[in-house]
Amino acid sequence: MAEYKLQGLSCANCARELEEEINKLEHGDDAKILFNSSKLVLNDRIDRQRVDKILASDGAKIIDESLEEEPEGQHEHTHEKADRLKLMLALSVLLFAGAIFIDYQWNHLAAVFFFLFATVLSGHKTFVKGFKNLFKLKFNIDTLMTVALVGAFAIGDWREGTFVAILFGLNEYLEGLGMEKARRSMEALLKVAPKEATLYENGIERTVAIDSLKKGDLVIVKAGEKIPSDGVIAEGISSVNEAAITGESMPVEKFDGENVFGGSINNEGVLKVRILKPYKDSSLSKILHLVEEAQETKTPTEQFINRFAKYYTPIVMLISIFVMVFPPLFMSGNWGEWFYQGLAVLIVGCPCALILSSPIAIVSGITRNARNGILVKGGVFLEKLGKIDTIAFDKTGTLTKGAPFVEKVKVYDEELFFKIAGSVEKSSSHPIAQAVMEKLSENEWVYFKPERIQTVAGQGVIAHINGKEYRVGNEKSLMIDVPADIQIAINELKNEGFTLVIVSDEDHILGMFGLRDSLRDESREIISSLNDSGIQTVMLTGDHQLMAEKVAGQIGLTDYYGGLMPEEKVEKVKELTMNGRVAMIGDGINDAPALAMADLGIAMGKGTDSAIETADIVLMQDHLGKLPAAIKISKRVNRVIRWNIGMALGLKLIALLLTIPGLLTLWIAILSDMGATILVTLISLTVMIERKKY
Repeated sequence: MAEYKLQGLSCANCARELEEEINKLEHGDDAKILFNSSKLVLNDRIDRQRVDKILASDGAKIIDESLEEEPEGQHEHTHEKADRLKLMLALSVLLFAGAIFIDYQWNHLAAVFFFLFATVLSGHKTFVKGFKNLFKLKFNIDTLMTVALVGAFAIGDWREGTFVAILFGLNEYLEGLGMEKARRSMEALLKVAPKEATLYENGIERTVAIDSLKKGDLVIVKAGEKIPSDGVIAEGISSVNEAAITGESMPVEKFDGENVFGGSINNEGVLKVRILKPYKDSSLSKILHLVEEAQETKTPTEQFINRFAKYYTPIVMLISIFVMVFPPLFMSGNWGEWFYQGLAVLIVGCPCALILSSPIAIVSGITRNARNGILVKGGVFLEKLGKIDTIAFDKTGTLTKGAPFVEKVKVYDEELFFKIAGSVEKSSSHPIAQAVMEKLSENEWVYFKPERIQTVAGQGVIAHINGKEYRVGNEKSLMIDVPADIQIAINELKNEGFTLVIVSDEDHILGMFGLRDSLRDESREIISSLNDSGIQTVMLTGDHQLMAEKVAGQIGLTDYYGGLMPEEKVEKVKELTMNGRVAMIGDGINDAPALAMADLGIAMGKGTDSAIETADIVLMQDHLGKLPAAIKISKRVNRVIRWNIGMALGLKLIALLLTIPGLLTLWIAILSDMGATILVTLISLTVMIERKKY
């Protein structure tokens, strides 16, 4: 399959009809026109000449042979086209005003010339396409408008016919402007990808395209430059802006040996970065690809609208013929008056506002969330997020940081306990050892240098210091009889859910640390916010029930389940889905089965491959802070879509009902259609407007 950039797509409904025409060609059954991003996806074996001919019938064409870059000057060309259309509309309005003046004050025949000239300026492309479609018996908006205008001029309604043409031109311009704004917003998001990198090889720097970088290459990133792909810092210290990946604007301090994301910006100094992945496999590349795909996935609402639109226009055409023929034949109506009414009904048959009621809002919602570091993989998932009743949270790494900290300390030999613990743990990179060292950093201790250190799997560490053996680890590491009072203390800490680090020598227990996973700072606030918005929250964890109860109490959860195996989490999620729509939030690896079972899988992950691939939605900043905002944006998108559909159909229904008393005019028909399209576009674009508080 190959992708091509398109130019000249006039409307969403026209794009759908073009896609159906191309699907009828040999090898064209899997072709897709992506209206939101102006792209065409084709099988390599399809006859391109026939495709070009179909596109040309609607004034569209392929403008480049690959999508690696936007064609040179394409953005400027779009602006020039819009400016030209604005100028033509302005001239049409002036000619129309002049024609009315001439008609009243001077000569009707001269006025007709001005009316025709204004009509041609504002609608000549529509007429050309409409006449072509008429001969093919293809009835879309261009055909309907052409028939209506020719009919209006045939019965001498020059003023109304011209006004309809001008309003239709204005409608087309505003519709294109709205969709272009949504597209440009998405393209601005996609432009965060760097284009070039400075490769450092054999002491020589040279500029290369990022696509040429391989795993293991060393690149130099100067202050203000983008890191070309995922890698690890080989040399240098700097703060890095990771907003492109995580949505967080605050810079992150980076040191030697730390991982960095492609697309993030080096704020100061010079970094040497060892590339870990080619750009096409980087987190940023995957995110941008998924975001681009997401805007084209069809939601159930969009699929319904597209199916409805197929039948809507033919039905309105039949109503139009009925209005033209039935009253004159059976109710002694005037043929001229009811022919005019029928022409107005034709214009009401345009489904553009209905077709546009969803895609602009969906693109706006996905783009808005992506800017906030929330990766929504498709419109269908955006729609689901706004309808969630219950959110099930994993505990470790979701409600908690997944990083242990020392909460309790029991000391039995103050002189040796802290010194031995620090002497053994200072050289370890294990998270528990780092937590112990963080606690010890509260005081200044002088540590020993162990003669020998031995790690015992599943137990801890044996160290020889000053000729004596010491053990630092869990209960299994103890090789001595534990006094009853200390055993009671051990059991109490275990029952409270603590992980124990016990320090002992050959004869005595010197003391012990009680460690617990630290809560995320935002967890309590997030749970409260979700509950206030009517969403039920529940915690599912593999930790024992006492630990689950303690954490739930700290963050304000009333529903929690502890001691769950992965398969039991799946069953619990399945049980929850029987009572409503359920989202599951986990780390994207251990919770993959539960994420898959839920109506919506949301992964924590800060750009990890597993998180991006597993879930329907990814919280790229690796915390829950913006989850309520994402839900509110999704609910807002759903509200906008419902409002758009109701308004588009409502205005058209009102216009059609006006035919009963014979009050429908071309003016009212085009205003009902144009008004609906403009309002649908503008209301959808409001989704992208940032509000002060979420």
